[in-house]
Amino acid sequence: MTDIVKFLAKNKAPFTVNIYPFLSLYLNDNFPLDFAFFDGAATPVHDNGVTYTNVFEANFDTLVAALAAVGLGEVGWTTDGDRRAKSSHAQRFYDGLLKRLASNRGTPARPSQHLDVYLFGLVDEDQKSVQPGSFELHWGIFRYDGQPKFAMDLSGHGRNTALVPAKGVQYLSRTWCALNPKASRNDLGKLLGAKIDYACTNADCTPLGYGSTCNGMDAKGNASYAFNAYYQAQSQKDEACDFQGLALPTETDPSTAACNFTIQIATSAAAAAGRLSVAAVAAALVVASV
Repeated sequence: MTDIVKFLAKNKAPFTVNIYPFLSLYLNDNFPLDFAFFDGAATPVHDNGVTYTNVFEANFDTLVAALAAVGLGEVGWTTDGDRRAKSSHAQRFYDGLLKRLASNRGTPARPSQHLDVYLFGLVDEDQKSVQPGSFELHWGIFRYDGQPKFAMDLSGHGRNTALVPAKGVQYLSRTWCALNPKASRNDLGKLLGAKIDYACTNADCTPLGYGSTCNGMDAKGNASYAFNAYYQAQSQKDEACDFQGLALPTETDPSTAACNFTIQIATSAAAAAGRLSVAAVAAALVVASV
C-alpha cells in the first residue's frame, strides 16, 4: 500500500477512500448514535488538542495521519435492511454532510480544505449482494422507481427543497399477491416455509428483517410480503402468484403505515426479468434534475 500511495502521489493521481458512518453503527452495538451525524448532538472526542464531534471527520483525519495526501470516495446512508438503516437517519446524515461540505471548513486536523465527495447511491439496487448485510440493497436516495425518499438540499445551503422525481414512470396494474385466506391449515403447515424461502431467494425480502421497515408484521403479513415481492419481480405473471394454492392476486393494497408492498415498474419486452434497469431510472433522474 505504501508503494501504491507513493506512486499515486508522485504522479499527482487521486486517492479515494469510502467512509460510511452507518457501518460504524452496524458493526458495533455500543457505538454512540449521535457520533454518526453532524448536528453537534454527540459528546466530543478530544485527540491531542483536536476535537471531533462526528466519526466522518475522525475517520478522514485518521487516514490523513497515515497517508500524506488523500481524496474522498463514497459516502452515504442506507435506508432499510437494518434497525439503524432508516430514512430519518439518512436525511439527518445528508443534511449535516452537505452543509459541512458547502462550508468548506475542512476537518479538525485539516481546516479549510475542500473535500470532493461521491454520494452513494442514486437508486436502490435489488441485485446487489447482501453478504455484507441486508442494508446493501437500500443505499439509494431514490426508491427503485425514481421517487425521492426524503427532502434533500444538494447545495448544502439549508434550503427547504426536495429532490426531483423521475418523470413518466409507468407501473403495472394495481394488483398485489397475498396469502390465500382459504388455504388449508395442512397446506400452510407443510408448504408455507418452503414457499416463502423460494420467494425470498428470488426477490427482495430484506425489509422483513429485524429492525427493518416491514419487521413486526404477523405470519400472514410476512407471507404476503414475500409472495408479492416475487410476483412483482416476475412482472405480475399469473403463475407467479400461486405457490401451490397458498397465494392469490388481490386488488386490495396490503400495505401498512410502515410497510409498503410495491408494484413493479412497467418494462419493455427487452426487460425480460421484469425489472427496470438502474441505468434507465438514473437517466430519467439526471434529465429531471437538469
